[in-house]
Amino acid sequence: MKRITIMVLISVFILGIAGVSAAVNIPGSETDPVVTKSYVDSKVSYLPVKLEAGQTLIGDEGTEIILRSGEATAIDNGANGVSDISAGKDLMTGNSVAANHLLLIPRKDGRGIMVSTEAWVIIRGNYTIQ
Repeated sequence: MKRITIMVLISVFILGIAGVSAAVNIPGSETDPVVTKSYVDSKVSYLPVKLEAGQTLIGDEGTEIILRSGEATAIDNGANGVSDISAGKDLMTGNSVAANHLLLIPRKDGRGIMVSTEAWVIIRGNYTIQ
């Protein structure tokens, strides 16, 4: 009798754990949301963008920029620069942006790049062109 009681308790415990773990991973639930391919692509893909001489590209928080061709300089926010991840330094206004370096805009506070020639960048994240 004691053996049967222990077996029943163990079975109930195992089934309870299985039920909780299954409930946590229900597709479409808050813990496992369903997203579209276009949403994922917009978050993980870089987009090519052409800029004309004199234009500025201002990034939002978390925007990543890579200069592929042309010449550009950084635009800081007056206190902190644009993060050049490749070089491990901040670029202040007027500092040249090196081609193929990964730049990160840490906050939505007016930081970005200004191109002095026609330029191509690849970018991930939100931005505005002025």
